[in-house]
Amino acid sequence: MSDFTADNGPAKAAGKSSLFTQTARTKRRNAAETRFKVYGIGAIALGLFFLVALLFSIITNGIPAFKQTFVTIPVELTEAKLDKNGNRDPADLAKVTTFGYKPLVTNALVAALKEQGIEIPFAKEKDVEDILSSSVAAQVRDTVLANPDLIGQTVDFRLLASSRVDGYFKGRVTRDSLARDKNLDAEHLDVADAMVKAGLMKTSFNPAFIFGSDASESRPEQAGIGVSMVGSFFMMMVVLVLSLPIGVAASIYLEEFAPQNKWTDLIEVNISNLAAVPSIVFGILGLAVFIQFAHLPMSAPLVGGLVLTLMTLPTIIISTRASLKAVPPSIRDAALGVGASKMQSVFHHVLPLAMPGILTGTIIGLAQALGETAPLLLIGMVGFIASNMPDGIAAGFLSPNSAMPAQIYEWAKRADPAYYERAWGGIIILLLFLMTMNIIAVILRRRFERRW
Repeated sequence: MSDFTADNGPAKAAGKSSLFTQTARTKRRNAAETRFKVYGIGAIALGLFFLVALLFSIITNGIPAFKQTFVTIPVELTEAKLDKNGNRDPADLAKVTTFGYKPLVTNALVAALKEQGIEIPFAKEKDVEDILSSSVAAQVRDTVLANPDLIGQTVDFRLLASSRVDGYFKGRVTRDSLARDKNLDAEHLDVADAMVKAGLMKTSFNPAFIFGSDASESRPEQAGIGVSMVGSFFMMMVVLVLSLPIGVAASIYLEEFAPQNKWTDLIEVNISNLAAVPSIVFGILGLAVFIQFAHLPMSAPLVGGLVLTLMTLPTIIISTRASLKAVPPSIRDAALGVGASKMQSVFHHVLPLAMPGILTGTIIGLAQALGETAPLLLIGMVGFIASNMPDGIAAGFLSPNSAMPAQIYEWAKRADPAYYERAWGGIIILLLFLMTMNIIAVILRRRFERRW
């Protein structure tokens, strides 16, 4: 029996480590993952910062547009001036122009100032009328024509102050800036301050900005976006009525019935390319086809709706086809297996399951069309002053009008700073419409969504 020498075995392989111990390579991978998470969080935080900054800028600049400075004074509607014959005949009353009403308003303002003990620092007392908007005479005239029984009475009117006075109380106009202004001077602001203390002048909510009509460049205090909202409504009706059935029908045919060949491939490629075409190209197409060739009225919501329909169709077709593709093939096979025709399987089974995506895509396409301005430039909706509501449904489609984005663009390029303020206010209203449409899309998707 020989001695046995115990052997401890081969030496542990160099570089081998435990699974519970991080190697240098693992540490580098974990560090890279941590950095990527930090980059992602930083990107989200930066995006949220710019979003909050944008919303803050829009709100702070746009909220003043919803307020307006008003002057409340009693105006004596003298019968000898307004109805010399005393018969209250509408035709005779209409003959009195705004020039006949302006002295009544000026005299009423001067009398109200004297009654409150406010000094008028002008050689000519009537110069104090520059505090009021140039539209006040028309405002009083429209009230009298609507209710002739007011003639002969003294009626309290809530009249618009001029844009400079309104800007002064909103911080947009300063006394120093008035040194270069020919429309107003510091003495007018002194009178305005005294009127505020006396309760004759007050800045309050202005519903006419939301429901009113546009005004000329010299009367920004009277401008509203209501008529443009009506124009956008009629345009969206045209887009909805045309783009939804055409887009859905084209999508169903291409996805479910069309043979897969080079022609359908060519159509699909062109639809995808049309979705990326700049919107102003559709405006040029609309100008050439609908106005110059078809001789449809320029600036009409009908033409705007047709142009936006062409622009929206590719978006609706692409989203609808994606919704149809998302329906499992087993649904189609099961319907065909129980004896349904191809048409029945599509319209009774596939289409209802794809409806949430179709509705979502349609509403998103409409929201995109609602905010477009470039196509409307080419058909004249930007240059038109939307000063009157349409008389009826036919006039709503065919009469010249504007749209919300076109109205905002028009206000932004006008010289008076009061219009710049109104442009911000219009953006708030437009964003509310877009948010509403997107919320409706989410609700409809959740309402009709089916899981399988």
